[in-house]
Amino acid sequence: MTTISKSKLKTHMLQVFRQIEQTGEEVIVTDNNRPVLRILPITTTKSVSEVFAPYRGQMVWHEDPDTPTSDEWSEL
Repeated sequence: MTTISKSKLKTHMLQVFRQIEQTGEEVIVTDNNRPVLRILPITTTKSVSEVFAPYRGQMVWHEDPDTPTSDEWSEL
């Protein structure tokens, strides 16, 4: 996380924005050493299939994962 004063942001805004785009890191803007703004990059969320794509075909299920265990049956 980077911190920058309002006055420095005003003079270097384009550079700061490019840095945020490249690194994905948020920037805290201060006014008299007090944090007043947070600038974050917009991120897109991944779908479930995109998140688990590297693991597709690598997992083996020996039973139905939704089947209750014997401990769950004894609680009824």
